[in-house]
Amino acid sequence: MNQAPPPAVRATGIVKRFGPTVALDGVGLTVRPGESHALVGRNGAGKSTLVSVLTGLHRADEGAVTFDGEPSPAFGDTAAWQSRIACVYQKSMVVPDLTVAENLFLNRFDDKARWISWGRLRRRAETLLAEYGVRVDPNARARDLAVEQRQFVEIARALSFGARLIVLDEPTAQLDARGIGRLFDKLRELQGRGVAFLFISHHLQEVYELCTAVTVYRDARHVLTTRVADIGKADLVAAMTGEQGGGAGAWHAPAGGAADESAAPVLRTERLSLAGEFEAIDLQVRPGEVLGLAGSTASGNTALGETLAGMRKASGGTVSVHGGAVRPGSVPHALDAGIGYIPEDRHDQGLVPDRSVAENATLTVTDQLGPWGTVLPSRTRRFARSMIDSLDIKTQGPEQPVSGLSGGNQQKVVVARALARKPSVLVAVRPTAGVDIKSKDSLLGVVRRVADEGNAAVIISDELDDLRVCDRVLALFHGRVVATFASGWSDGELVAAMEGVGERE
Repeated sequence: MNQAPPPAVRATGIVKRFGPTVALDGVGLTVRPGESHALVGRNGAGKSTLVSVLTGLHRADEGAVTFDGEPSPAFGDTAAWQSRIACVYQKSMVVPDLTVAENLFLNRFDDKARWISWGRLRRRAETLLAEYGVRVDPNARARDLAVEQRQFVEIARALSFGARLIVLDEPTAQLDARGIGRLFDKLRELQGRGVAFLFISHHLQEVYELCTAVTVYRDARHVLTTRVADIGKADLVAAMTGEQGGGAGAWHAPAGGAADESAAPVLRTERLSLAGEFEAIDLQVRPGEVLGLAGSTASGNTALGETLAGMRKASGGTVSVHGGAVRPGSVPHALDAGIGYIPEDRHDQGLVPDRSVAENATLTVTDQLGPWGTVLPSRTRRFARSMIDSLDIKTQGPEQPVSGLSGGNQQKVVVARALARKPSVLVAVRPTAGVDIKSKDSLLGVVRRVADEGNAAVIISDELDDLRVCDRVLALFHGRVVATFASGWSDGELVAAMEGVGERE
């Protein structure tokens, strides 16, 4: 009787803390050779932290990891970790201006030679690609490859180090249906040769298409591990959400909605599209209404918000506010048209950290702070103080550097800037990301107040508490609207739609 081979990876009792935050609380995972094992959970469940531990980027505070029955390499031994596990991320890590051959053997062209033999390098690449059945020209520039071809190159590179376990982090986010099919065919072929995959995706339908086992994390804890064939989609969604029903958020939209259905829309889009991100979308947001656009970043909802705000130029269709057309791809024109914008990342897109609260809060209204294009400090401070009082921003004063504020108060400064021009439409992308519960309730209250004053608001998020404030929610999946929900939706219904397993119009 043949003894079963040891697991490709086994993690037991993994604990990881970042200051007071427990990112992983005694979790486990076992992936066997030749298996595609899904790891699923909502944002903040701990998936990314586990991957960072498995790939040697972070050291676990407690617990153990073994590969093929042997202890994990010493922390910091990069080559040893590369020989055991590799990660192919949603965003391609190939160098676009290098050839396939150069990407495959980057930093290890030929250790023994004084110079690079390009002919030998190409032959090595051809041999490696042929070994794993990857049909890609080794002389082609990486930028000229299709998305799934770049992923094949990354997988082949990982396997060339000796790794037999590959983490696929949202690998289908930028693929169309045919590209997904080609990727899955290749993964199944490699599985037959003993390669194991840890598959992380927000698209549960793909879990059922590709994987044989699934592990669910929720709130940094391990919830269950089971065969995919033994759990239905509704039960899998319930495990991810914890069957919270309506949820416990402090904000709930009123039943039946607050908008006047007879009123003309404040915001309207007609056949709005952006190539590679989202298909023709028609939206109408009326006075008093908060509309939710639910989905992961890969669903196209973030790109849609950036298009409404003029940060991206639409491929087709129109945007109008109070019936007036908004010029495509123009942030100044979107501001003038009455669109306020809260970006997804306050650090990279929202704040100038070495500037004061006052300067950050008034960036969109510098034309109102003095005559003939000047900016009067006294008027800037006065304007900022009114925003500080209105939003209850905890600060030492308008002159305090914004970098010295807490995360929640920094986000309130971003909101203050968005509201400074008294917009007719407020577009908020994941507005409560990285803030505490009290700040979250306050920020959602501000969004609700914008609508209650007769304007319109759009919240773009996959956080359920963000979406509870909405009168109506559209779920996006792979760039199109797949379901529409009135207020009163259940967590399971909405999550299923966002994950692509519960379409309804």
